[in-house]
Amino acid sequence: MAQEIPIRCYGVSAFLLKKENDGYRVLLLKRKKAVQGIWAGVSGKIESGEKAWQAVLREIKEETGLTPEKLYSADTCEQFYEVDKDSIWIAPVFVAYVSDNAAVTINEEHSESRWFTFEEALLKVPFTGQRRILRHIQEEFIQHQPVDWLLIDID
Repeated sequence: MAQEIPIRCYGVSAFLLKKENDGYRVLLLKRKKAVQGIWAGVSGKIESGEKAWQAVLREIKEETGLTPEKLYSADTCEQFYEVDKDSIWIAPVFVAYVSDNAAVTINEEHSESRWFTFEEALLKVPFTGQRRILRHIQEEFIQHQPVDWLLIDID
């Protein structure tokens, strides 16, 4: 009998976007804790009783102090193999649009935050999966109008 690799889905991931004069910027946070020193979007665990989109709103608020104006399912998942757990970690990805004058207040999990162009962000994130997601967001949420059915009613 073949040995199965467990799939673990207990977290969420989000990339925040804001409009500037020359186009959209994506927020990246530099981690202080797990995977220290890497640039990434917002991520975190889903707490008991939460839906994934509720967890991502909470994580956005906790990690950046921001409340999105619009939240979308990115229609993709972040995934990677966790060597220490011999499992596949997978999380739904969300796209959050924030106001043009959004001021970020990072929490203790991060040492820095910065709004990057997509080209800059692609050079900052270390993992292939992150770059794939950023390219997907750029194409489906910046270059094209996002599909209405991906919009999540957060009111």
